[in-house]
Amino acid sequence: MKKILLPLLSLAVVVSCGTAKSSEGASTHSTSVAKGDKAFLSAYKTIKADELKKNLYVIASDEMGGRDTGSPGQKKAGEYMINYYKSLGITPPKALGSYYQKVPAEFMKKRGGGNLPDSENILAFIEGSDKPEEIIVISAHYDHVGTKNGVIYNGADDDGSGTVAVMQIAKAFQEAKKAGNGPKRSILFLHVTGEEHGLFGSEYYTSNPVFPLANTVVDLNIDMIGRDDAANRGKQYVYVIGSEMLSSQLKVVNEAANKKTNNLELNYKYDDPADPEQLYYRSDHYNFAKNNVPVAFFFDGIHEDYHKPTDDPEKIDYPLLEKRAQLVFATAWEIANRAGRIVVDKK
Repeated sequence: MKKILLPLLSLAVVVSCGTAKSSEGASTHSTSVAKGDKAFLSAYKTIKADELKKNLYVIASDEMGGRDTGSPGQKKAGEYMINYYKSLGITPPKALGSYYQKVPAEFMKKRGGGNLPDSENILAFIEGSDKPEEIIVISAHYDHVGTKNGVIYNGADDDGSGTVAVMQIAKAFQEAKKAGNGPKRSILFLHVTGEEHGLFGSEYYTSNPVFPLANTVVDLNIDMIGRDDAANRGKQYVYVIGSEMLSSQLKVVNEAANKKTNNLELNYKYDDPADPEQLYYRSDHYNFAKNNVPVAFFFDGIHEDYHKPTDDPEKIDYPLLEKRAQLVFATAWEIANRAGRIVVDKK
């Protein structure tokens, strides 16, 4: 997650603060994530702690050198991710013709990116069966802060945890598709670069979208979901940020998916416009929100190893990472398969 606060652009904030496991409010279509839904459950169960761990020990290894934007280590991590998608039979978007969307150095330099080299977003895609033109984005940044004074900052939680969660969620949707239960709407698995330097990869994508932003239903962004913070030590929880900023339905859908699966404690602390961290503006979902795309940002909090060389894979709570990844999958499944597109009814 980006450490430096972004300027607060004008965006009206409609929020509820605190912690909740359910909410009353906007009506929604009946959910598809009932416990008896065999297609859903079969796919859901493919998201496993041991597979998340296996991938994270590669993505956040010393071999990747801290995955700084455009670095050889980041490119090596990207190659690993692409080979994973190839092994599952998940292809890039046809319109792109490649898993890579180049993010030019010049684009980043103009936005304060200094002398960063060219880098790449990585995109994998599953086309929907009924409404393929409607796109659900599941995003995470795969860069971190690199190596400083010879010390590698592995970024296992930030954002190795989100990276491997997106990979596992993609596997779950692909398994459903192979079983004849693919999503009705299309799913774009978007791994963005340059987040730590200024949300550059997501800004580049939203400025040069492979699919029209008008057709983008939601961005479910995952940035740090493998640890806990001091305020929630030992709890089964996740922070959810921004889920009711633009849509009266997204938060309701997410809470229904949560209640019918792992029933984590959903914490809305960071939706408070007075919160000093201003996290709504600090990860890649914000570039979608600026373009009127509803977003939900899944986050574990600011812990003692944030942006330190001690953010290593052995410190990840893999069972909790599994549950949080399953929640994002369950939310995406409902949005992908419900009869109507979620509304954009807030500004």
